[in-house]
Amino acid sequence: MDADGQEKLGKGGRRREQILAAAVELFGEVGYRGTSLRDIAQRVGITHPGLLYHFHSKQELLSAVLARRDASDGMAFGLTAETTGRDLAQRLLRLAEHNATTPGMIELFSTLSAESTDQGHPAHDFFKERYVKVVAAFQRMFDDMAAAGELRDGVDTDGLGVTFTALMDGLQVQWLYARESVDAPDLLRRYFNAYLKTPLLDEAT
Repeated sequence: MDADGQEKLGKGGRRREQILAAAVELFGEVGYRGTSLRDIAQRVGITHPGLLYHFHSKQELLSAVLARRDASDGMAFGLTAETTGRDLAQRLLRLAEHNATTPGMIELFSTLSAESTDQGHPAHDFFKERYVKVVAAFQRMFDDMAAAGELRDGVDTDGLGVTFTALMDGLQVQWLYARESVDAPDLLRRYFNAYLKTPLLDEAT
């Protein structure tokens, strides 16, 4: 690819990022259903056809927003890197601390994850596939800790991936209602420590 082609690709990538950032803001402010592609285009400062050049539908844009969030969190907190189950648990606690600084995205995620149980919802397939992957990853985390001899005697890891996923998502919803009283990172740490022989420590202390 020549220099001109690389420059165009770079500009296109930057524009896509601007559109995604604007979509995140608007979805957080007025919700997915209350946001139109024209609203997003206006915030970016481009035309509606200009936005459609990068994202052909609202469904495509929504999936890109959600995938972008997962990818950025995965990179920032090393969630997809090769590591031990115990270290992954510690990284998830740091992610929970970070989530408290992005209430708009937490509200968007919580709302869409509930709405998208409807098979006709544009994010249905995304969330269905996401939960399969997340539950499997969390199950491997507990199985890894069990194999390393880190869990208390008698702990059965069967189903812990499902219950931990439910706990993380449920705490986010409760936190949205009571941000001053629901300390998600601390509660998640207590959950882990109920199973671990050696407790996870609060890295802030």
